[in-house]
Amino acid sequence: MRKSQISRKTGETDIKVSINLDGTGKSDINTGIGFLDHMLDLLARHSLIDISVKAKGDLHIDFHHTAEDVGIALGQAVKEALGDKKGITRYASVDLPMDEALTRVALDISGRPFLVWRVEFSRDKVGEMDTELFQEWFQAFAMNAGITLHVENFYGENNHHIAESAYKGLARALRIAQAIDPKTVEQIPSSKGSL
Repeated sequence: MRKSQISRKTGETDIKVSINLDGTGKSDINTGIGFLDHMLDLLARHSLIDISVKAKGDLHIDFHHTAEDVGIALGQAVKEALGDKKGITRYASVDLPMDEALTRVALDISGRPFLVWRVEFSRDKVGEMDTELFQEWFQAFAMNAGITLHVENFYGENNHHIAESAYKGLARALRIAQAIDPKTVEQIPSSKGSL
């Protein structure tokens, strides 16, 4: 079973995450940040990964620590659940339309974390969440999941749609890349023999 539970407690946050890569997209999300909860619910639903996130953070200061630490914990959970990565598809690229917005998310479950972020927002906030925190979340997630992740918004006017297309694109790409390929179920998808 490709499941994981991660607890992360710091002086700023207390986070518990559990995932099942072979789930059905169930979510139970409570970060205290409404828009982030919405994005993580979409991440679960469109990746078909069961995700539970319970986070308490210093939201009276701002949302930065909670958003970043949720990305860290969720990335760690994905990495742990993937195990030796035997049989995974590994690569995926998805163009995700969201009304007037179009975003491409390409990823490689490589063990070599890297983020390319080419997304711009015209407003400082979506809901109560600072738009600069989306890059922080994706950075924390990619680094801790051990994935190479490229996110590029081609166009869009509505900031909600731009953010949502990035999370849904990540979800759909993860759904493909972490899936077990029945043709290579006993193989690690690398000429090196490990990822």
